[in-house]
Amino acid sequence: MQDLKLSKNRKLKRYNRLFNVLAKYGFDQVLANSGIRRMFPEAYFKKRNEKTIKTESLSAYERIRMVLEELGPTYVKLGQIFSNREDMLPPALIKELEKLQDHVPKLKDFDVYEAIENGLKIKGMDHFIFIEAEPIAAASLAQVHKAQLLNGKLVALKIQRPNILETINADIAVMKQVAKSLEKYSAQAKAFQPMRIITTFEKSIHQELHFLREIDNMERFAKNFENNGIMYVPKVYREYSTDSIICMEFISGIKISETDTLKKWNIDCKSVGQVGVDLYLQQVLEHGFFHADPHPGNIFVLPEQGRICFIDYGMMGYLLPKDKEALEELLLYFTQKDIKKLIPVLEKIAVKTEIPDYTKLEDDLYDLVQSISDTSIRNIKLGETLSQFKSVLFRNNIILSHNLYLLIRALIIIEGVGLKLDPEFNITENLKPYVSQLARKKYSLKRLVKKNMLRFKDYNTLIDNLPEDLNAILKKIKEGKLVVIHEHKGLKEFQVASNKAINRLVFAVIIAALSIGSSILVLAQMPPLINGVPLLGAIGFVISALLGFYVVISIFRNKQF
Repeated sequence: MQDLKLSKNRKLKRYNRLFNVLAKYGFDQVLANSGIRRMFPEAYFKKRNEKTIKTESLSAYERIRMVLEELGPTYVKLGQIFSNREDMLPPALIKELEKLQDHVPKLKDFDVYEAIENGLKIKGMDHFIFIEAEPIAAASLAQVHKAQLLNGKLVALKIQRPNILETINADIAVMKQVAKSLEKYSAQAKAFQPMRIITTFEKSIHQELHFLREIDNMERFAKNFENNGIMYVPKVYREYSTDSIICMEFISGIKISETDTLKKWNIDCKSVGQVGVDLYLQQVLEHGFFHADPHPGNIFVLPEQGRICFIDYGMMGYLLPKDKEALEELLLYFTQKDIKKLIPVLEKIAVKTEIPDYTKLEDDLYDLVQSISDTSIRNIKLGETLSQFKSVLFRNNIILSHNLYLLIRALIIIEGVGLKLDPEFNITENLKPYVSQLARKKYSLKRLVKKNMLRFKDYNTLIDNLPEDLNAILKKIKEGKLVVIHEHKGLKEFQVASNKAINRLVFAVIIAALSIGSSILVLAQMPPLINGVPLLGAIGFVISALLGFYVVISIFRNKQF
């Protein structure tokens, strides 16, 4: 009971902090008008005199970014992860989220030896010559400390922040509650799909929290490049690693962005850029398993070995075989400017499509391809092209998988790295060999034979399973368990149209009968007569004329009667 009370108090404190920050940046009404209001006494809203910052000159999106920064690591991480999701958020907000940096203060009074001993269940001094108390890097989820093993090897200890899992889970619980209320009470907020955003974020951040998964990523990455003499992957010491601690080889190199230092070592920055981007394209197009955060701080040049090293494997992307093949086709058709074939490939790799107008999508893709065709190959910027491509997807309601958005973001980052090393860098030059290789591969005899062999196996499996499948169907028929679901699409519209046609036909028959009957009465001079004209015949003609006029008007107005 006491734990439940503490949990509720902790939750209320988090709501209170969230409301204070929102109020500070002019968003207090967001929660005050939502379902969260019932969690606070009415007097709380009436007596608030919280000082707010001047927001007149700031846009709503700027203030959202400032709110995330002030709320701390979990919220900053949320903004960072969704800074590349144009399928969920408007471009202006994306631009602000891209400004978020993971500036997290180092922990105060953090006893690194105690953390190691509690995490690994060992005595630190029995296994390490030293562990530096001052971290060499601090992020939202962990800190990195330099240490030395008894065998003399220098290592980096990546240690999760204390109680970070509980903090993140508590923050996500608050986020979910707020998201539900916003979707329920705010149509504007509902358009941003806040619950979908939080659910995706929860999955992503929990994957990063599992350090054993990161170790698996490193070992898989190392295996992919085991025969490559340029890529270097840090060694992992599993005996000193857990789900909250990673012990890996300490990398003493030069950050790829430190061009002045590279030049002092007589290293050609242009060559480094070319090789680094080639290694990245190899990750994507050959292995289908790539580093999803290749910013300059995560790529090192090892001058003494003449190699390049990626660090921090917490955020990795992968492509399923079918997605990898579709991506290759996408790249090939894009370079061939074959719009007709591009659209089916987009639909194949998308997780959701609600294309309102295929002609508009075709026009948008044509404009994109044409703009590239009209630009000199030396002036093409992949980052700009991918940003335009994401805008096309957004406007046409095409949603790709999270991994593909990670890939787009990573390619934009890696192009930026190349441009920093060489202002004349052009990534399309790196892509040329791959495009040629893809064209040869797609139309190669080997691929055609392999594809047909797979189809033959599918047909063979179908034939092998056919007797059992037929027996199962016949058994269900005998037992009366076979249910056939038949859905009529467009039946309602057909019924409406049929009713209109039948009603008009009935009216036409009535009008014809009245006209013929009235004519007979007039010719027979049936009394009573008015000015020599039979009254009943005249009335019949008037009624048939009015009905005929009504039918004509209803046809033009396309109304049901």
